[in-house]
Amino acid sequence: MTEQTITQQAVPFLDLAAQQAEVMDDVLPVWQRQLTDAAFIGGAEVAAFEREYADYIGTGHVVGVSNGTDALELAFRAVGVASGDEVIMPANTFIATAEAVSRIGAVPVFVDVDDAHLLIDPDAIDAAVTTRTRAIVPVHLFGQTAPMAEVAAIADRHGLAVVEDAAQAQGASGPAGRAGALGRVAATSFYPGKNLGAAGDAGAVMTDDEGLADVVRNLAAHGSSVKYVHDRIGMNARLDAVQATVLRAKLRRLEEWNTSRRAAAARYAGLLGDIAGVRLPEVREGNTDVWHLYVVRVAERDRVLAELGAAGVGAGIHYPTVVPLTEAYAGLGHRPGEFPVAEAAAASILSLPMFPHLTEAQQARVAEMLRRSLDGDGS
Repeated sequence: MTEQTITQQAVPFLDLAAQQAEVMDDVLPVWQRQLTDAAFIGGAEVAAFEREYADYIGTGHVVGVSNGTDALELAFRAVGVASGDEVIMPANTFIATAEAVSRIGAVPVFVDVDDAHLLIDPDAIDAAVTTRTRAIVPVHLFGQTAPMAEVAAIADRHGLAVVEDAAQAQGASGPAGRAGALGRVAATSFYPGKNLGAAGDAGAVMTDDEGLADVVRNLAAHGSSVKYVHDRIGMNARLDAVQATVLRAKLRRLEEWNTSRRAAAARYAGLLGDIAGVRLPEVREGNTDVWHLYVVRVAERDRVLAELGAAGVGAGIHYPTVVPLTEAYAGLGHRPGEFPVAEAAAASILSLPMFPHLTEAQQARVAEMLRRSLDGDGS
């Protein structure tokens, strides 16, 4: 197949099949053994993954759980967030960050983000703290860590817990270490499309605090540490062994895959840097980005998105509506204009194809079609 033929092919937004193919030989024999032994919940594979991921991110404890939303709820409950409390978070996160707060009966308090990186704005956090505030959630968005030093200083000043939402940042690091090991407790998702993704739903809670880890593990098993002895009202949020098997295989490749993502991001910067009307993403000083998403900003975003799709180029929007302005949170009474930076970004952000197996030819195709669309020739 010639290079010209390759570049005319469709470019997917995400290629999970290539990842699965890489780990298939590692995963299938273990799955076969699990089917034979009927070992599906917890067990050696889960324990091994928890140890390996804790070593990888540099934290004392990892508790594997059912999904990222449950991980967040468990983390909030473990640090004492209760009904009526307030939890501060950025307006431009996935709704799960807020849902986990709402499921407890607490109130998500949304704040704006900085324009350069679209990460939570520390000044906005400080202004939002009240006597009811219990925690701050810095979301490590798109693959890089939030301004943790500033967030930690605010939390210390007001006696608040810092709960990292690290679902988009497996392997990312900031000046003080890796995402997931930067706050009192952290939650992550291993949804298949993440940098470290399972073959279904999965998640984890990470902390250096052994007591918190024990509470999370207890809560995730119906509030029970000993069968039929229930210390508290918990939930069913345990990690499946079959998912742990996939996660162990992919964890061994995560650094290589994240390196490939960084190389792809550098290529995009070269390919897109001279296209008028494209605002490239920026990396905070001291951060090592793992490029979960490659998000540019363009005018007439919806038209550009449609034209890219018509040309066979997969693209997306993360996220088209800030959470406080969704119908789900209409009851909080927020109005357009309250989060000017996040709202402006929501109207212009465009996520381009990004995955470890993305080829140079595919990226050239993306750049070509984006240039044509912005030049007014989307054909």
